[in-house]
Amino acid sequence: MHSRGDYPKRPFKPLEEEVIVLDVLPYGDPIRGIRSPLIQTIGVSRFLLIELRSLIHQAPSLKPLDLVSLSSSLDGKILAFGRYLAYEDLTATAKSTLPDAIALIVKSQEKRFVNFFNNAQPLSKKAHTLELLKGIGKKTLWTILDERRKKPFESYEDIKKRVDIDPVKLIVERILDELRSPQTIYLFVNPPYGPSPKRSFEERRGWG
Repeated sequence: MHSRGDYPKRPFKPLEEEVIVLDVLPYGDPIRGIRSPLIQTIGVSRFLLIELRSLIHQAPSLKPLDLVSLSSSLDGKILAFGRYLAYEDLTATAKSTLPDAIALIVKSQEKRFVNFFNNAQPLSKKAHTLELLKGIGKKTLWTILDERRKKPFESYEDIKKRVDIDPVKLIVERILDELRSPQTIYLFVNPPYGPSPKRSFEERRGWG
């Protein structure tokens, strides 16, 4: 089985406009024969894991959790798109930074994910999309459905008060699961290659 970073075909520019830095490799990757600095990142829209390469032969002044605009960085000849990564391609530092990076993204896109709780639909007669989030069983599911029927959720805090769950934590854990291992259904992550769908379930449902 190939990692997503092994696929030779890739778009000229990554499918993300902004990324958050997970780790900076100032000496590149000697095993792959790359001596220029590398930056491992995660996209803020599709949660794509992306490796960037420095074009100035020195490590850019970036650190984990920094936000980088790819449109300005790539066009400015500072960084170049290297490849898409699989979770197993990440360094130990990148893996340890990943949960905090995802939490930053989820917290900054409150409307997007509150919209998910308001609009998630059944997958079948016996299963619901919301049950794909760890910690949501039948009892919690019915509470969410009853509450949003009365009035749509307005914020993370609103969900916490009315359902007694931590929506940010549940979303972050789901995104981590989708990045770490293959899933039958991807709710939020949109891997560009491999056996997973081209678009996330969220995008196909129009929840983004």
